[in-house]
Amino acid sequence: MARTKSFRGLVEHHVKTDKKFAEALLREGIDAMLGGDLETGKTIIRDYIKATVGFEKLGAATDTPPKSLIRMFGARGNPQAKNLFSVIDYLQKQAGVRLYVAG
Repeated sequence: MARTKSFRGLVEHHVKTDKKFAEALLREGIDAMLGGDLETGKTIIRDYIKATVGFEKLGAATDTPPKSLIRMFGARGNPQAKNLFSVIDYLQKQAGVRLYVAG
């Protein structure tokens, strides 16, 4: 029987190899948060961070301890707007995208 990759492993692989998929994942995470589904948004963004820059590099770039970032995007995390927008800004720059809110 063939081995299958875990879902997270599959997502990580696609983020690393498919720029459009990675951009769509980042967009989906932010859209979920803006739509009021903070839990889903945090989960998607956490997976995106793991598959791209990692929490160590993100922590250094945002002057936030990596453990704080991990907690912030965890199930019981409650990110402050300042920290969340700092992370989103950095992730957009790293991805080479700029996301906008339209009414």
